[in-house]
Parts: sequence; C-alpha cells; structure tokens
Amino acid sequence: MLDVRRMQVLRSVVACGSVTAAAARLGYTPSAVSQQVAALEKEAGAELLERVGRGVRPTAAGLLLTEYADTIGRQVAEAETALADLLAGRTGRLSVRYFATAGASLVAPAVARLRADHPGVQVELRLTDPEDPLPDVLEGRADLALVVGERAGGDGVRLLHLLDDPYLAVLPRGHRLAARRSVALTELAEEPWVGSEWPGPCLDAQLHACEAAGFRPRFVVESEDYVTAQGFVAAGLGVSLIPRLGLGGRHPDVVVRPVRRPEPVRSIHAAVRETAPPQPALEAFIGALREAAGQGLSGGSGRRKSAAPHRRR
Repeated sequence: MLDVRRMQVLRSVVACGSVTAAAARLGYTPSAVSQQVAALEKEAGAELLERVGRGVRPTAAGLLLTEYADTIGRQVAEAETALADLLAGRTGRLSVRYFATAGASLVAPAVARLRADHPGVQVELRLTDPEDPLPDVLEGRADLALVVGERAGGDGVRLLHLLDDPYLAVLPRGHRLAARRSVALTELAEEPWVGSEWPGPCLDAQLHACEAAGFRPRFVVESEDYVTAQGFVAAGLGVSLIPRLGLGGRHPDVVVRPVRRPEPVRSIHAAVRETAPPQPALEAFIGALREAAGQGLSGGSGRRKSAAPHRRR
C-alpha cells in the first residue's frame, strides 16, 4: 500500500524541483527526504524521479502519484475544514422527536433560530404522539426528544427542564363558573368531564391534581384531542382541562379560566442521551429551545423553573 505521507513528500520535491529545496520547505534533512522517496519507489515498484542537471523531475509514475497527492492534499484540507465546522457547531445533523403542542410553541421557533445562527446544521423532525420517544434517544436514533414529566428510572437519559405548562379550565360559555376570573379545582369535582389527553404523563398531571383536591374526575367523553375536546365542551357535554400550549386556537363558544388550589401543571423537558459525545449543534438547539420557552413564558404560555439539567428520577 502506498504511504500517503511519502506521497506528500514526493509532491514537495516535484514542486520545488530538487530534494534540497523540498527538504528546506518541509523542515527535513535532504537525506531524510531522499529516504522517503526511495521507500515510496519501493512501494510503487517504479522509479519516481530522474535527475536533470542539479535538480530532479518526475517520471511518468512520479507525475501520476504527484497528481494523486495533490488530490489527497486538497481532500485532507477539506476534511480538516469540515471537521472544524462540525466541532464548532457550524454544520451537523440533528434528529429531533417532539409532540404536537410543543411543535408550534417550542420547536418551530427553535429551528428558525438555529437556521439563522447555524445555517449549515440540518434538523430532522419527527412527530411522536402518542408514542414514547425515549427509546429512540437511548438507542441513538434521535439526538433529542421533548417529553412531559420527570419519568422514573435511571436509564441513561438526561432531562433538561424547559418550562411548566399549566392546565386551564375550559367551560361552556353559559356555565355557572364562566363569569369567574379563576376556578378552584374542587369546584369541578361534580362536573361531567371531557377527556383531552391520551393515557400517559399529561393525563397523569390532571389526575394527580384532582387526587390532591380530593376527587377523581368523571369522564363522559374521551376525545384525546384539544380541538375536539373544545367542541364537546362548547356543546355543553362537560368541562375539560387543556394545557395553555394546547389552546392556540379557541372555540368561540367556550371560556377559559385559570385553575387554582391546586393548579394542574405538566412539566416539559428535553431528553438527551447521557453518554452521547459533545455536539455543539445540539447544545445550540437546546439553547434555542430554552429561548423559545422563555419567549413563550413572557407571552403568558406557561411557567418556567430553573433550566439547569438534572438526572431523571
């Protein structure tokens, strides 16, 4: 096999026209350069240089290897540049899993910010509702997933808290509590409920709050969809709880009120693999998600705790 470094020595000799001049450029002794060329000739099975006066010129075989050495040199330089861009976060590819209500409020502005600041980074987005995206993160098929709740188990996933998204009471426009500025959760205990969540951490956030208030809701409709749930509420079939991020479009025949004592809240996290190597592009995207979460909070879309990373419990 041809030694690539020796080919670069040959390239310098041909460019300089002599072994002595190439040695001066490379910082070697003329003897070391001659030895490198001799070793390359042995590998190639052909003479690569011939003497011309006080200098040398390439043979046909030497010219061929010099041209390939030029190509290899350019490719190595391109590889070094590409690697530097990747390590600096200027390029790269991210695979992201997200759920629907986080898409418009968090993922879309985060991707837009990443494109503006790091246009060379490509982001692959995949909606996961109602599937659990954590296996994709654990097995390396995804770099990041947005999830709800601090799920149990030390399984190698690190959760970065982004924001708390409170649930709001959605009532028919003519409901007895519609004129209130806020609603105590216990005031909904005897109401028929319209379900708005799939079984999982989002529904658990509602049920845990109701349990803390001393009751279990009586679901009369299971919609598992925020828009559909509002339609059932508007028709007078019951009341519902919908997270603030899920109320981007409101039905004209419902009213929405904050819930107190207690306030149901779902916590939204970015999940990453603990053993993943550092990725500047991923760190930039996490920063963009945090910025989007902060902007959403300033617009009244939720509450945020410290964004410091913590292990799953």
